[in-house]
Amino acid sequence: MQRSKRFLGAGLAIVLGGLAQSAFAQSEIKIGEINSYSVLPAFTEPYRKGWQLAVEEVNAAGGVNGKKLVVISKDDGGKPADAQTAANELVSSENVAMLTGTYLSNIGLAVSDFANQKKVFFLASEPLTDSITWSKGNRYTFRLRPSNYMQAAMLVEEAAKLPAKRWATIAPNYEYGQSAVGVFKKLMSEKRPDIQWVDEQWPPQGKIDAGPVVQAVAAANPDAIFNVTFGADLVKLVREGNTRGLFKDRTVVSLLTGEPEYLDPLKDETPNGWIVTGYNWNSIKTPEHDAFLKAFQAKYNDYPRLGSVVGYQTIKAAALILAKANSTDPEKLIAVTEGLSMPSPFGEMSFRKIDHQSTMGAFVGKTALKDGKGVMVDQAYRKGADYLPSDTEVEKLRPRD
Repeated sequence: MQRSKRFLGAGLAIVLGGLAQSAFAQSEIKIGEINSYSVLPAFTEPYRKGWQLAVEEVNAAGGVNGKKLVVISKDDGGKPADAQTAANELVSSENVAMLTGTYLSNIGLAVSDFANQKKVFFLASEPLTDSITWSKGNRYTFRLRPSNYMQAAMLVEEAAKLPAKRWATIAPNYEYGQSAVGVFKKLMSEKRPDIQWVDEQWPPQGKIDAGPVVQAVAAANPDAIFNVTFGADLVKLVREGNTRGLFKDRTVVSLLTGEPEYLDPLKDETPNGWIVTGYNWNSIKTPEHDAFLKAFQAKYNDYPRLGSVVGYQTIKAAALILAKANSTDPEKLIAVTEGLSMPSPFGEMSFRKIDHQSTMGAFVGKTALKDGKGVMVDQAYRKGADYLPSDTEVEKLRPRD
């Protein structure tokens, strides 16, 4: 009996030793990526091209401290529960070093909650709700894109100059839309206490019935409109609004509409003069963006969308974090990321320690029709750090880790 125990112990030691050696000698580092590819292809397909380009560049430059970077991607189908299932599979079965991605805000929050419970590092690429870094923020979640607060603050800077006093809002009725309208109204009312909010429309995301929405807003007779719809909903809203004259002699301030993934489908129906956040890839003349643009066009023979920049920078940031930490330990990844600065196609950016929000900025401009196609003109870059609340304000908004 003693002899068989010794053999068993020796055998177990050999097996465990082999596993440890195997893990130590691993030649690759895996990242888990989750997104709504089947539901929102207009944004997520260009996004995927962006991160695939970044993976190629990282590996061509030697990988992450000599290890090949591998991205394992899953589709969440636009459902928070499916996103959490995907996250669990990536962590438990694929042994990924971190999670990245997500587009819809409610899905970003679901993955963030999973990351917090399971103590897994999560770099949220796109979800814009403020709660992901503030009211529901946690130690394990960082966010790349400028938030609703940041982009709303950029738009308010322009909107507050308008003579318009009566405002209406149109936004999808889920986390992102509710968050965007809430912060825009708050910031706008602080700058312009004389304005009135005369109507709010909350169509379901992806299922807008544009006729009644346009009719209701027109009946409220606002001087200006704040719009948060995007994708197919935006196309329907613009078409119906153009037909019924809703936008005639009214200013529209619109979140994200200047992004090519949302402008392109509007074609010759693109409204003129909307104040928007977006991305005119053809008018940015900086070394960082020139390098990104050249590489993207060489690989895909196509122009980048904003999603392409987000996907690209997500993987560039993830690779840098892993390289700096020289570890896959979540605590070491967090320690390295807090305060970490890095280059991007839009210039230098960093992740704030206090709320894990990046300082990546956004472009503000106006919509216009050129050669039968919607474009953003008069765009100017707004640095993200200039549109974030103070540390004192953030401490009130974010729970202690």
